[in-house]
Amino acid sequence: MHADIKVVAFDADDTLWANEGYFQEVEQTYYELMAGYASKQELSRTLHETILANLPLYGYGTKGFILSMTEAALAASGDNLPGALLRQILELGKKQINQPVELLEGVEQVLAALRPKYRLVLATKGDLLDQERKLRKSGLMPYFHHIEIMSEKDEGNYSKLIKHLDIEASQLLMIGNSLKSDVLPVLKIGGYAIHVPYHITWAHEMVDHDIDDDRMAVVERITDVLKIV
Repeated sequence: MHADIKVVAFDADDTLWANEGYFQEVEQTYYELMAGYASKQELSRTLHETILANLPLYGYGTKGFILSMTEAALAASGDNLPGALLRQILELGKKQINQPVELLEGVEQVLAALRPKYRLVLATKGDLLDQERKLRKSGLMPYFHHIEIMSEKDEGNYSKLIKHLDIEASQLLMIGNSLKSDVLPVLKIGGYAIHVPYHITWAHEMVDHDIDDDRMAVVERITDVLKIV
């Protein structure tokens, strides 16, 4: 890894704490609630098409997810969704938002080891209120020099981040579980990245090609980062 790294940025969801599993649990409950209206396959197709169509409007996060779920449920029911069922779907969202934050193994050890050597940044995307809430619950806020919550993790927003931090792209190392959001855009602007795969990945974050770049490393677990930086 480049010797001139000054800032180490971390993704949040499924890098520092568990996240995608909660979405999948809510989806399964939704399919059970809506079983009388369509097959699971049809419900899944409609839900995911609705989520992707609404990303430009709602962005990422639980609130946009539940709004899209409600819209998909109305479509599945022919706009004849009983009020009690609608309430149950909305309650799924509240329950998800109020889930405890489950730190992944080794996270605090890594942050504590790197904090004296680098400026640490949290670089995540999603709903501002939701991400701020999770960060507070995590107890990790004192480790970070700067918090950046983006609407989308793309080249433009990473470029704005390095400008704000007053560094060159080559002085940024990004660590995260998503090749699409945490690795590729950082490599494209000239930064470095470490991919820490998570056992569950949202289909929207999948990359369908191999990445061969000497500015990227792949580790099995987040504690392996300490062998590199």
